[in-house]
Amino acid sequence: MKNFVEELRWRGMLAQMMPGTEEMLQKEMVSAYLGTDPTADSLHIGHLCGIMMLRHLQRCGHKPYLLVGGATGMIGDPSGKSQERNLLDAETLYHNQEAIKKQVSKFLDFDGNEPNKAEMVNNYDWMKDFTFLDFARLVGKHITVNYMMAKDSVKKRLSGEARDGLSFTEFTYQLLQGYDFLYLYDKFGVKLQLGGNDQWGNMTTGTELIRRTLSNEAEAYCLTCPLITKADGKKFGKTESGNIWLDRNRTTPYAFYQFWLNVSDDDAEKYIKIFTSLEKDVIDSLVEEHRQDPGRRTLQYRLAEEVTRMVHSQEDLDMAIAASNILFGKSTKENLLQLDEQTFADVFKDVPHYEVSKDVLGQPAVDVFNQEGMQIFPSKSEMRKLVKGGGVALNKEKLAAFDQPVTAEDLIDGKYLLVQKGKKNYSLIIVK
Repeated sequence: MKNFVEELRWRGMLAQMMPGTEEMLQKEMVSAYLGTDPTADSLHIGHLCGIMMLRHLQRCGHKPYLLVGGATGMIGDPSGKSQERNLLDAETLYHNQEAIKKQVSKFLDFDGNEPNKAEMVNNYDWMKDFTFLDFARLVGKHITVNYMMAKDSVKKRLSGEARDGLSFTEFTYQLLQGYDFLYLYDKFGVKLQLGGNDQWGNMTTGTELIRRTLSNEAEAYCLTCPLITKADGKKFGKTESGNIWLDRNRTTPYAFYQFWLNVSDDDAEKYIKIFTSLEKDVIDSLVEEHRQDPGRRTLQYRLAEEVTRMVHSQEDLDMAIAASNILFGKSTKENLLQLDEQTFADVFKDVPHYEVSKDVLGQPAVDVFNQEGMQIFPSKSEMRKLVKGGGVALNKEKLAAFDQPVTAEDLIDGKYLLVQKGKKNYSLIIVK
């Protein structure tokens, strides 16, 4: 059995753990769980470190449980938040849970016959019929208010760092999360909780509740991964346009691939250990190769390939690479036509955009590409010269003549014209 703690340690995925955790993991197959709130119908890359922990856990011979917080998701966790979360209805939570399971099944084996096959549980199943009086009597009496107030997540919200204070609903969150651990321990023998380091306070409430409720000798442990940041100290996984999602309808495989391709050298060296399953000797060799010639961006390319293939598919990776080559390499009109509209928009989002009326269709290219307000060519005569030298392309095909008519048949997705001046100078005309 591979040493799970050692695996996390060399990958930079270990923040802290309770004494005795590593010894327990070495002597038996351990059931461990990680919780995620189903506040959306997709995970984003901020969740990936936790999911990779479960993946490594299963590969080291232990049994992973993914807990979807259907009940706790209705409340919201105060850890690291300054505002209370919107409450979701049961139908939305169920939809989100099913979508998340589909995503996570690419990382974990839920269907095998092995004793350590992954399980998915939802705390709504055991909380929905739990009355407030029962909860107060069976759970609340074991944990003092003093103990709960000492947690950082509570102290920060009460110290004035957030003006809104802390509602009673959110204050009870750590008891609910603690009860999850108690329930899983009692029902399924789950002895270890995994999570991000900002969850340490809530997680240790669970071990405390288990010991006070069941026995001081009860073996229950916590282990956390560090919060992932970028080299500049900013939060990982956020871009100007928002989260990088695992769902292709929210973030296209092309945009997903580009995110990893564009990380810094320092981040690539860190992320390839955390977000791939590559072995240590392979990663060490890639790091060495990258340091010899950073300009080739060996780490970024391998990182982007591994993560895109794992989250999406080999086919999506191939398309993302082909889409990247449209801007930066040789490609054809056929490559353009293979892109779905969202990917097409992602590829060309940073090139100048111009809008024209569909009335221009049928007119010569020199007139269509030099409408008032366009800055594609300095003048019509300059465009004529460029066309003569083979320096202008429409939809990746060289323009044969400056007065070649632009027709509806030239439109990509029924509305786009891609004009290329020289090798890398693009403009996108949207015909409305």
